[in-house]
Amino acid sequence: MTQTPPDLPLRALFDAQFQASRAQIDVPLSLRLDRLCRIRALIDSHGAALADAVQADFGVRSPKLTEVADFFVLRALIGDLERHTGAWMKTRRVRTPLYLQPASAHIQRQPLGVVGVIGPWNYPLQLTIGPAATALAAGNRVMIKPSELTPHSSGLLATLLHQAFSADEVCVVQGGADVAHEFASLPFDHLFFTGSTLVGRKVAAAAAANLTPTTLELGGKSPCIVDASADLDAVAIKIAHGKLLNAGQTCIAPDYLLLPQGREAEFERAFAAAVVRLFPTGAAHPDYASIVSDRHHARLLALVDEAQAKGARVVEVAPSSGSVHVRQMTPVLVFQPAADTRLMREEIFGPVLPVLSYTKLDEAIATINAGPRPLALYWFGSDGASRDRVLRGTVSGGVTVNDTLMHIAHENLPFGGVGESGWGAYHGETGFLRFTQQKPVLVQSRWAAGSLFYPPYGAAFDRVMGLLRRWL
Repeated sequence: MTQTPPDLPLRALFDAQFQASRAQIDVPLSLRLDRLCRIRALIDSHGAALADAVQADFGVRSPKLTEVADFFVLRALIGDLERHTGAWMKTRRVRTPLYLQPASAHIQRQPLGVVGVIGPWNYPLQLTIGPAATALAAGNRVMIKPSELTPHSSGLLATLLHQAFSADEVCVVQGGADVAHEFASLPFDHLFFTGSTLVGRKVAAAAAANLTPTTLELGGKSPCIVDASADLDAVAIKIAHGKLLNAGQTCIAPDYLLLPQGREAEFERAFAAAVVRLFPTGAAHPDYASIVSDRHHARLLALVDEAQAKGARVVEVAPSSGSVHVRQMTPVLVFQPAADTRLMREEIFGPVLPVLSYTKLDEAIATINAGPRPLALYWFGSDGASRDRVLRGTVSGGVTVNDTLMHIAHENLPFGGVGESGWGAYHGETGFLRFTQQKPVLVQSRWAAGSLFYPPYGAAFDRVMGLLRRWL
């Protein structure tokens, strides 16, 4: 495994980037684009090796899945940055209010300085390189701490980035929870974390000691509402895809399903057919990922066992017709799990879909609002009035209507959480500005009448304030 370059302490690496960022505050467009070009070249030249490394980390993780879920998204993001960084970094003139004229004003967009990125294990390339590339486009230096649960891909990514960048531009730090805590405790100009809510709390606490601003991309229990107007045969394939992509190890995967009462058997049949269509040999299919570790696999089995012990009906969907990897877990539907089960209190992060029945739409909305605000929400149906009731009556990080996951692929939509599902957003110009200081500048005119507001206050001041009260 590649070691931290060039075997410097973590603080020394940060200090080198800090000094470099302060020595070059005005980062030209040409250098920003060159850095993005190096990221793109890394993906293009070493994509196959990186995909193989991800496969080695998971046990089963099809390189084609990595191509669509990591590289496709990254290429779209980098292309968007390449096209728009020049416009996004320009100074913006703003209108000056009457009482400050003839002064002028503008907003100068500048790099923050040094950005820390703590990446997750589920999409170790997309969710690590994506924020880093956005921070580079905004003119920053970047330090990366990838997940220790994906050592092969983290190690190769470190090697490739250290070949493409000097350590004071981009560096990768590897290690376990102790290194992550030390990393989060550095006085970054911004710290970007993707991972669980539990770990996000620890990251936020460590960053708070330095008043480091953070972006936390967390998770949560993202609901999927099937409206009474929905065609279950048509929607089941989209729900199955969203739930089973990467074996459910996706932060915006549907976490539980709200289904009109009486349609449970119909959905069970439609979902089973959808799973067979996506993965003809079930969990044994090479495009069906395995759970990342024995610990995570055991946790998922325990969640299902507890729900079943408390009265839920558990259905294994499309059992495998071939040999499976030890951690390729058969998709499971869990009907009417009790509210106090871990399955309904914790983010699942696996191929297990709880199904809750509702009789009225208001009941489904109340169920969603009873818990923490989710990272994503999905609605299926053809009744526009019902759709709008759900959108008006709930708050979530993002929404896809009549599909799952797809809002994350739209570069002009900000992506982020709300409440316990995170704070801050990125993608597109929103992400660029997340890593940018928007510095307000007022340029006073030689003809300024600011002295009218100076003390001592007398009759002239009263007249001026009287005029302003009528204008404002």
